[in-house]
Amino acid sequence: MNKLLGLIIKITFGFFLCACGTVMALNSNLGLSPWDVFHQGLTNVTSLTIGQASIAVGVVIVIITSMLGLKVGLGTIANMIVIGCFIDLIIYAKIIPVCDNVYMGILMMIGSLFMSAIGSYLYIGCEMGCGPRDGLMIALVKRTGKPVSIIRFCIEMGALIIGWILGGFVGVGTLVTAFGIGYCVQLIYKLFKFDIRQLKHRNIKEGFKFVNECITN
Repeated sequence: MNKLLGLIIKITFGFFLCACGTVMALNSNLGLSPWDVFHQGLTNVTSLTIGQASIAVGVVIVIITSMLGLKVGLGTIANMIVIGCFIDLIIYAKIIPVCDNVYMGILMMIGSLFMSAIGSYLYIGCEMGCGPRDGLMIALVKRTGKPVSIIRFCIEMGALIIGWILGGFVGVGTLVTAFGIGYCVQLIYKLFKFDIRQLKHRNIKEGFKFVNECITN
Protein backbone atom coordinates (compact mmCIF):
# COMPACT_ATOMS: atom_id res chain seq x y z
CA MET A 1 0.00 0.00 0.00
CA ASN A 2 2.88 2.38 0.81
CA LYS A 3 4.35 1.66 -2.63
CA LEU A 4 1.07 2.63 -4.30
CA LEU A 5 0.76 5.79 -2.20
CA GLY A 6 4.32 6.79 -3.11
CA LEU A 7 3.62 6.22 -6.79
CA ILE A 8 0.41 8.28 -6.67
CA ILE A 9 2.24 11.16 -4.97
CA LYS A 10 5.09 11.01 -7.48
CA ILE A 11 2.89 10.90 -10.57
CA THR A 12 0.54 13.61 -9.25
CA PHE A 13 3.43 15.92 -8.40
CA GLY A 14 4.85 15.29 -11.86
CA PHE A 15 1.52 16.32 -13.43
CA PHE A 16 1.43 19.41 -11.22
CA LEU A 17 4.91 20.50 -12.33
CA CYS A 18 3.96 19.96 -15.98
CA ALA A 19 0.89 22.15 -15.43
CA CYS A 20 3.04 24.81 -13.75
CA GLY A 21 5.37 24.75 -16.74
CA THR A 22 2.46 25.30 -19.11
CA VAL A 23 1.08 28.23 -17.11
CA MET A 24 4.55 29.77 -16.73
CA ALA A 25 4.97 29.69 -20.52
CA LEU A 26 1.51 31.20 -20.96
CA ASN A 27 2.10 33.95 -18.37
CA SER A 28 5.47 34.86 -19.87
CA ASN A 29 3.49 36.66 -22.60
CA LEU A 30 6.12 35.72 -25.19
CA GLY A 31 3.99 33.54 -27.44
CA LEU A 32 2.25 30.19 -27.54
CA SER A 33 4.08 26.89 -27.18
CA PRO A 34 4.64 24.97 -30.46
CA TRP A 35 1.79 22.55 -29.70
CA ASP A 36 -0.58 25.39 -28.83
CA VAL A 37 0.37 27.10 -32.10
CA PHE A 38 -0.70 23.86 -33.78
CA HIS A 39 -3.93 23.73 -31.77
CA GLN A 40 -4.72 27.35 -32.60
CA GLY A 41 -3.98 26.67 -36.25
CA LEU A 42 -6.49 23.83 -36.25
CA THR A 43 -9.16 26.16 -34.85
CA ASN A 44 -8.59 28.42 -37.86
CA VAL A 45 -9.47 25.68 -40.35
CA THR A 46 -12.07 23.75 -38.34
CA SER A 47 -14.94 24.49 -35.97
CA LEU A 48 -12.97 23.14 -32.99
CA THR A 49 -12.01 25.19 -29.93
CA ILE A 50 -8.38 25.11 -28.75
CA GLY A 51 -9.37 22.73 -25.95
CA GLN A 52 -11.17 20.42 -28.37
CA ALA A 53 -8.25 20.60 -30.78
CA SER A 54 -5.85 19.64 -27.97
CA ILE A 55 -7.96 16.61 -27.06
CA ALA A 56 -8.35 15.55 -30.70
CA VAL A 57 -4.61 15.82 -31.33
CA GLY A 58 -3.93 13.87 -28.14
CA VAL A 59 -6.18 11.03 -29.26
CA VAL A 60 -4.52 10.87 -32.69
CA ILE A 61 -1.04 10.83 -31.12
CA VAL A 62 -2.05 8.06 -28.71
CA ILE A 63 -3.19 5.98 -31.69
CA ILE A 64 0.13 6.64 -33.48
CA THR A 65 2.24 5.76 -30.44
CA SER A 66 0.20 2.57 -29.97
CA MET A 67 1.02 1.61 -33.56
CA LEU A 68 4.70 2.28 -32.78
CA GLY A 69 4.51 -0.24 -29.93
CA LEU A 70 4.18 2.03 -26.88
CA LYS A 71 1.60 0.94 -24.32
CA VAL A 72 -1.34 3.14 -23.39
CA GLY A 73 -1.70 3.05 -19.61
CA LEU A 74 -3.57 4.62 -16.74
CA GLY A 75 -0.99 7.40 -16.72
CA THR A 76 -1.83 8.24 -20.32
CA ILE A 77 -5.48 8.80 -19.48
CA ALA A 78 -4.66 10.61 -16.24
CA ASN A 79 -2.23 12.88 -18.09
CA MET A 80 -4.92 14.17 -20.45
CA ILE A 81 -7.34 14.85 -17.58
CA VAL A 82 -5.32 15.77 -14.48
CA ILE A 83 -2.84 18.19 -16.08
CA GLY A 84 -5.71 20.14 -17.64
CA CYS A 85 -7.45 20.39 -14.26
CA PHE A 86 -4.23 21.54 -12.59
CA ILE A 87 -3.74 24.20 -15.29
CA ASP A 88 -7.23 25.61 -14.67
CA LEU A 89 -6.66 25.51 -10.89
CA ILE A 90 -3.30 27.30 -11.09
CA ILE A 91 -4.70 29.99 -13.38
CA TYR A 92 -7.77 30.46 -11.15
CA ALA A 93 -5.66 30.67 -7.98
CA LYS A 94 -3.20 33.06 -9.67
CA ILE A 95 -0.28 31.18 -8.14
CA ILE A 96 2.02 32.20 -11.00
CA PRO A 97 2.29 35.93 -11.79
CA VAL A 98 1.87 37.38 -15.28
CA CYS A 99 5.04 39.01 -16.64
CA ASP A 100 4.95 42.65 -17.66
CA ASN A 101 8.40 42.91 -19.28
CA VAL A 102 10.46 40.92 -21.77
CA TYR A 103 13.35 40.08 -19.43
CA MET A 104 11.16 38.52 -16.75
CA GLY A 105 9.19 36.82 -19.51
CA ILE A 106 12.33 35.16 -20.88
CA LEU A 107 13.35 33.95 -17.41
CA MET A 108 9.88 32.57 -16.81
CA MET A 109 9.86 30.88 -20.21
CA ILE A 110 13.20 29.17 -19.52
CA GLY A 111 11.96 28.19 -16.06
CA SER A 112 8.87 26.65 -17.65
CA LEU A 113 11.05 24.37 -19.78
CA PHE A 114 12.87 22.95 -16.76
CA MET A 115 9.63 22.69 -14.77
CA SER A 116 8.04 20.65 -17.55
CA ALA A 117 11.15 18.50 -17.94
CA ILE A 118 11.26 17.63 -14.20
CA GLY A 119 7.52 16.94 -14.24
CA SER A 120 7.85 14.56 -17.18
CA TYR A 121 10.76 12.78 -15.48
CA LEU A 122 8.66 12.18 -12.36
CA TYR A 123 5.50 10.84 -13.96
CA ILE A 124 7.12 8.94 -16.84
CA GLY A 125 9.38 7.15 -14.35
CA CYS A 126 6.30 5.63 -12.70
CA GLU A 127 5.93 3.42 -15.81
CA MET A 128 2.14 3.72 -15.79
CA GLY A 129 1.94 5.12 -19.31
CA CYS A 130 2.98 8.41 -20.89
CA GLY A 131 1.02 11.43 -21.98
CA PRO A 132 0.40 11.61 -25.74
CA ARG A 133 3.29 13.94 -26.64
CA ASP A 134 5.84 12.42 -24.26
CA GLY A 135 4.75 9.00 -25.49
CA LEU A 136 5.49 10.00 -29.08
CA MET A 137 8.94 11.20 -27.99
CA ILE A 138 9.72 7.93 -26.19
CA ALA A 139 8.41 5.78 -29.06
CA LEU A 140 10.59 7.62 -31.59
CA VAL A 141 13.67 7.53 -29.33
CA LYS A 142 13.28 3.76 -28.98
CA ARG A 143 12.65 3.29 -32.71
CA THR A 144 15.45 5.55 -34.00
CA GLY A 145 18.05 5.39 -31.24
CA LYS A 146 18.52 9.15 -31.57
CA PRO A 147 19.09 11.44 -28.52
CA VAL A 148 16.07 12.82 -26.68
CA SER A 149 17.08 16.39 -27.54
CA ILE A 150 16.99 15.77 -31.31
CA ILE A 151 13.74 13.81 -31.26
CA ARG A 152 11.97 16.35 -29.03
CA PHE A 153 13.25 19.23 -31.18
CA CYS A 154 11.94 17.59 -34.36
CA ILE A 155 8.53 16.94 -32.78
CA GLU A 156 8.21 20.51 -31.47
CA MET A 157 9.35 22.03 -34.76
CA GLY A 158 6.96 19.82 -36.71
CA ALA A 159 4.01 20.99 -34.60
CA LEU A 160 5.21 24.59 -34.83
CA ILE A 161 5.61 24.63 -38.62
CA ILE A 162 2.25 22.98 -39.30
CA GLY A 163 0.54 25.31 -36.80
CA TRP A 164 2.18 28.37 -38.36
CA ILE A 165 1.08 27.29 -41.85
CA LEU A 166 -2.47 26.94 -40.49
CA GLY A 167 -2.33 30.47 -39.08
CA GLY A 168 -1.28 29.91 -35.44
CA PHE A 169 0.50 32.75 -33.60
CA VAL A 170 4.28 32.40 -33.25
CA GLY A 171 6.23 34.55 -30.78
CA VAL A 172 9.73 34.69 -29.30
CA GLY A 173 8.68 32.28 -26.55
CA THR A 174 7.48 29.81 -29.16
CA LEU A 175 10.96 29.64 -30.67
CA VAL A 176 12.60 29.44 -27.23
CA THR A 177 10.39 26.46 -26.39
CA ALA A 178 10.93 24.74 -29.75
CA PHE A 179 14.72 25.02 -29.56
CA GLY A 180 15.13 24.64 -25.80
CA ILE A 181 12.70 21.99 -24.56
CA GLY A 182 14.60 19.04 -26.03
CA TYR A 183 17.90 20.07 -24.43
CA CYS A 184 16.22 20.80 -21.08
CA VAL A 185 14.56 17.38 -21.07
CA GLN A 186 17.82 15.65 -22.01
CA LEU A 187 19.74 17.60 -19.33
CA ILE A 188 17.25 16.67 -16.58
CA TYR A 189 17.17 13.01 -17.69
CA LYS A 190 20.96 12.89 -17.72
CA LEU A 191 21.15 14.58 -14.31
CA PHE A 192 18.89 11.91 -12.80
CA LYS A 193 20.52 9.12 -14.87
CA PHE A 194 17.14 8.41 -16.42
CA ASP A 195 17.17 6.27 -19.59
CA ILE A 196 13.74 6.20 -21.20
CA ARG A 197 14.80 3.33 -23.47
CA GLN A 198 14.88 1.06 -20.41
CA LEU A 199 11.31 1.85 -19.35
CA LYS A 200 8.64 -0.86 -19.39
CA HIS A 201 5.30 0.89 -19.21
CA ARG A 202 2.20 -0.99 -18.07
CA ASN A 203 -0.89 -0.94 -20.26
CA ILE A 204 -4.30 -0.26 -18.71
CA LYS A 205 -4.91 -3.90 -17.79
CA GLU A 206 -1.43 -4.31 -16.31
CA GLY A 207 -1.88 -1.01 -14.46
CA PHE A 208 -5.06 -2.18 -12.73
CA LYS A 209 -3.35 -5.48 -11.86
CA PHE A 210 -0.38 -3.60 -10.38
CA VAL A 211 -2.69 -1.37 -8.30
CA ASN A 212 -4.61 -4.41 -7.02
CA GLU A 213 -1.38 -6.17 -6.04
CA CYS A 214 -0.21 -3.10 -4.13
CA ILE A 215 -3.49 -2.92 -2.22
CA THR A 216 -3.65 -6.63 -1.34
CA ASN A 217 0.03 -7.06 -0.42
